[in-house]
Amino acid sequence: QVQLVESGGGLVQPGGSLRLSCAASRIIFSINVMGWYRQAPGKQRELVAFITRAGTTNYPDSLKGRFTISRDNAKNTVYLQMNSLKPEDTAVYYCNARDGWGDSWGQGTQVTVSS
Repeated sequence: QVQLVESGGGLVQPGGSLRLSCAASRIIFSINVMGWYRQAPGKQRELVAFITRAGTTNYPDSLKGRFTISRDNAKNTVYLQMNSLKPEDTAVYYCNARDGWGDSWGQGTQVTVSS
């Protein structure tokens, strides 16, 4: 498996931007899928974005155009660029790695969108 550490969360005003980072404890270029999920209070964890080993990305329709996932294999890091943030984007954001050994999760980073 792999250890994941998220960073970059914080408080941002509506319409602002944040970039989250997920640093992995090992090389990630061979990991099948890296992704970001989020969980708001009282809600289930939901997919935000994922990127495959081949570089294919996927987003829920509701987030397309605002969020962008990318990976830097040389730095063993996955990023989530979030633009035009809304109060409903407030949640704990988790990094995920999925491969033949199952799922690995980070501890999460809080994102709060508020004026």
